[in-house]
Amino acid sequence: MLHELTICPNVDKQGRDASSAAYMSNDNEKDLDIIATYSDVSGTIRTCRVKMKDLSASWVLENPINVDKVQVLKLKDTYQTSTPFQENVEQSTDDQQFQEGKILSHRQTYWSPVKFKRQILRQKRRDLRTAELVRQDKEVDKEMQATEAIESLKNMDTVVKGKYSIWRKDFENPNADSTLKLMRDQIIMAKVYANIALSKKQTVLYNSLLKQVMESLNVIGEANSDADLHPSSLDRAKEMGHALSVAKDELYDCCTVERKLRAMLLTTEDNLESQKKRSAFLIQLAAKTVPKPLHCLSLQLSADYYFHGYYQTKQEPYNEKLEDPSLYHYAIFSDNVLATSVVVNSTVLYANEPEKHVFHIVTDKLNFAAMKMWFLVNSPENATIQVDNVDDFKWMNSSYCSVLRQLESVRIKDYYFKANHPSTLSDGADHLKYRNPKYLSILNHLRFYLPEVHPKLDKILFLDDDIVVQKDLTPLWDVDLKGMVNGAVETCKESFHRFDKYLNFSNPIIIENFDPNACGWAFGMNIFDLKEWRKRNITAIYHHWQDLNDDRTLWKLGTLPPGLITFYNLTHPLDRKWHVLGLGYDPALNRTEIENAAVIHYNGNYKPWLDLAVSKYQSYWSKYVSSGNHYLQRCNISE
Repeated sequence: MLHELTICPNVDKQGRDASSAAYMSNDNEKDLDIIATYSDVSGTIRTCRVKMKDLSASWVLENPINVDKVQVLKLKDTYQTSTPFQENVEQSTDDQQFQEGKILSHRQTYWSPVKFKRQILRQKRRDLRTAELVRQDKEVDKEMQATEAIESLKNMDTVVKGKYSIWRKDFENPNADSTLKLMRDQIIMAKVYANIALSKKQTVLYNSLLKQVMESLNVIGEANSDADLHPSSLDRAKEMGHALSVAKDELYDCCTVERKLRAMLLTTEDNLESQKKRSAFLIQLAAKTVPKPLHCLSLQLSADYYFHGYYQTKQEPYNEKLEDPSLYHYAIFSDNVLATSVVVNSTVLYANEPEKHVFHIVTDKLNFAAMKMWFLVNSPENATIQVDNVDDFKWMNSSYCSVLRQLESVRIKDYYFKANHPSTLSDGADHLKYRNPKYLSILNHLRFYLPEVHPKLDKILFLDDDIVVQKDLTPLWDVDLKGMVNGAVETCKESFHRFDKYLNFSNPIIIENFDPNACGWAFGMNIFDLKEWRKRNITAIYHHWQDLNDDRTLWKLGTLPPGLITFYNLTHPLDRKWHVLGLGYDPALNRTEIENAAVIHYNGNYKPWLDLAVSKYQSYWSKYVSSGNHYLQRCNISE
């Protein structure tokens, strides 16, 4: 409900021209006489005289207008409530309508003196509270920073940890090796100016700069730090600096120098890429090559095997342990005598009941005599060792085994042995690892025929020859595989080692049958339920997928991809402590995890018996090499 007011202020002359806000915001001012004109419920126009103090805080003054000494306002009850007035009709309807029309022509504003004062006080309280909270927050931040600084100092390890540590010698002093770095930078700039001088046919300056470069290179030599530099290096740097100053005065042009530096950068990048390919090639070559001491060991053992007439023993006496399903059986397929001996020695050492452990070793025809001879003279106490020749498995033929048929094909032979295959440096090294001879060996694929190799066993533990056992493994036979065939440690971490790394998911056959985000697992230590294997006919599944991959479009060569496919949704994950991988390629593994693991695996190119091995991991393997063995001494194989 709107009311029109005529205000007659009882104040002095100076306050006459002030706004209504000024009148009402001052508590010390005198009260105001208000003549209110309003319409009642029936529509009758009425007037009354009230005091300002009689109005509640919900009344708002609108559009004050000074008319001589009288101020005309429009009063609005913001809560739409009525105030009791004494009826006193003193104004006509026409005058009221005239004044109302005049007031409505002005811009409407709303103002309540009580609310305004409350807002000011409220804002002050908010500002004070905000300032207090900001102050408290800053104090808390300072205390937290001080606490964190103290904790970081307590936990700081200042020991120099090696080549890749931030605490290495280079970082102790920001100016470390400054002379060496300066001389190397000078050589780069000297080569730039020499190229520019040659392009401008300034042969004298060109020859002078080349001479300076050669002298600086001779002073640096093989130095890797300032301490390795010749005492005359600082003088050499000064002479080179003078030569560069002369060259700069004569040849410097920003655009030209930029082009030369860019060209040098591109050349360096090309050289770096070439060196990477060469390094990859040489690493693969070293990984493929049998070290001379191991070759010597195999020859010595084979010679003694035939010299002592062991080859004349056609058949060994039957040992019932070999087929007793109540014992702990291990399958090892290898052509490396020394590596196999470490697997057997370490396993037996930690076994609670060595007499219940049976090792089934299968090797190829070339290494059968050496493997046989080794375990004849170095057989661990109580444990049972069986050594077989894979060529004696008559069922293993190309008509039954898909992989044998493929390995004998001309296409595969060309892939490995053709003179122009892409294992040369010029064609890159992306797929060199797939050309390792181990992929041609049937021993690598024999793991998919375990029920055929051991028809009377119910469970068997498969071990690679590049592992070391550090704990008793017998609890693995008690693990409930929950109807699965394969028990293995999963290797996926976040987005790594999932199916899309091993399989070609651009092929529709792979996409339709497998999940690219499925977690991968590791060969190397696997407990297989052979009864469930036979029940599900796992070998037939392997043959099916191996036949589909005849053209190598589903996956590259190797045994892990077909293993992932064959045992897809048939693998039970084991605790990671059973099997720690990466000692053959990762120099940054956690020492505690390695030492607490039941089995450590040197998967990768850096095998512990090679010169490529990660030195800090070699001791975990070498301590299980048979000590005092005369064959090792004759071939200069150290522990």
